[in-house]
Amino acid sequence: MMKKVLMSLAAAATLALSMAGLAHAERGSYGVAPLPKHQQECSSCHVAYPPGLLPAASWARIMGSLNKHFGTDASLDDASTREIAAWLKANAGSGRRGGEEPAQDRISKANWFVRQHDEVSSSTWKRASIGSAANCSACHAGAAKGDFNEHAVRIPK
Repeated sequence: MMKKVLMSLAAAATLALSMAGLAHAERGSYGVAPLPKHQQECSSCHVAYPPGLLPAASWARIMGSLNKHFGTDASLDDASTREIAAWLKANAGSGRRGGEEPAQDRISKANWFVRQHDEVSSSTWKRASIGSAANCSACHAGAAKGDFNEHAVRIPK
C-alpha cells in the first residue's frame, strides 16, 4: 500500500514539475507571455527586450519616439504602436530590476545592468562579435526567449 502511495505522489510531482516547466517555457524567464506583435516588430532589428527590463515611463518614451528610435526610424502603424505600448506598460519592470529609469532609457545604462556586467571590460563590448552592450544575444544564446541565465553566458572572441 505504501509503495502505491509513494508511486502516486512521485507521478503527481513529476506532472506538476512538467507543467511548471511548460508554463516557464511559454512565458520565458520573465513570467510574461510574449506578445506576437512585439516579437515580430522589435526582433526584426534587435532582441525583443522583455518588458520587465524597463519601467513603464521608459517604455512610454521609447514607444512615443519610434521615428527616432536610438538613431533609427522604427515607426509603426498606429494600431501596432498602441498594442505594443499597452503590453509593455502592463508588463513593465518595477522594483530593484526594471523600476529605475536609466539614462536615455537604455537598458545597458541601468544600475542593475551595470552591476550584472561589471566584470565585462569596455574592450570586450567593442569586439566585432559583440558590438555593444545592447547586443544581448551575442553572449546570451537564450536572449530572444527572455533567458539571460548567467550560467549559460558565452562571451565570443
